Amino acid sequence: MSIRELFRPSCLTLFLALGLVACTAPFDADSQAAAVAQGQLFIGQFYAGEDDLLWAAFDSDMKTMMGDTQATLADFRMQVDSELGAEVEVVAESVLPQGSDTLYLRKARFEKVEIRLDVVISWSAEGKVTGFSIRPEQAEAPSKYLDYVTKTTLRLPFEEAWTVFWGGRELKQNYHTAYPDQRFAYDILIMKDGVTHDGAGTSLDDYYCFDLKVLAPGAGVVLSAEKDVVDNVPGEMNPAQALGNHVIIDHGNGEFSFLAHLKQGTLSVAVGDKVEIGTYLGRCGNSGNTSEPHIHYHLQDTPTFNKGQGMPAPFVNYTADGEPVERGEPVRLQVVKSR
Repeated sequence: MSIRELFRPSCLTLFLALGLVACTAPFDADSQAAAVAQGQLFIGQFYAGEDDLLWAAFDSDMKTMMGDTQATLADFRMQVDSELGAEVEVVAESVLPQGSDTLYLRKARFEKVEIRLDVVISWSAEGKVTGFSIRPEQAEAPSKYLDYVTKTTLRLPFEEAWTVFWGGRELKQNYHTAYPDQRFAYDILIMKDGVTHDGAGTSLDDYYCFDLKVLAPGAGVVLSAEKDVVDNVPGEMNPAQALGNHVIIDHGNGEFSFLAHLKQGTLSVAVGDKVEIGTYLGRCGNSGNTSEPHIHYHLQDTPTFNKGQGMPAPFVNYTADGEPVERGEPVRLQVVKSR
């Protein structure tokens, strides 16, 4: 087992290259403090060798991944002690909701390595640990397109006012920035009063953006169109078909649009179709590697997912938090709408 990671990938998708996931609303101050304390408790148990307590908190999938033996946890700690040494400084701590799970991220320094490491643990609403990793600190991926002027005229791919959950050029605004192909990607959904759904959020119909129209952000030719992937139950994900139902558009100038997680059976376009800016493509769904309904959108320099480099995707003629924008790149938690 690698010293770098000990986790169930479907639960820590937030930090994986295929992680196209929308999270629920940020914690309020009291909930955040409680979540940080819980994360500190779990990590403290690991460092202190309190294997009985931590093992009891692991969910069944974590235990299965570890061979159903508590000794694996002790072996992992021995690797940490041997290769990293003791944790000597906690640089920063944060927590994020991820679907129904809570994710605690701790940036720390260890005595035997010079680089900072990310210590990450996640747990379910029932308090069961669903993921655990120690690995090199995430950072924005280098990009040759930081000063690139996008050729394609792009509009927001929806009609209503939506919230940018992940967006921006910095890791703190947008986890996608750690991955070259999604360096400038967006995850966009609808929030009301700080939440993304009505009711319990256990049904797809509870989510405000589910089944709303998805539009072509720019003119071009459809290169890929998938319509038959089943939508996930909220909180579950399908990493084997990361994009889910999707459309990839060739804009004819070396720029390619990716729109992912559409609703099963709603695509109105097929491979080879020409689309104009604003053409109806399908409806927002929850297919692929996503925990709740949202639109994932990014622009890149190749037509192949996970290969190539992301490109800036500025939209034209929209409002951001009610203010008019002629051309710009929305950032995390802005409410945006086409004009």
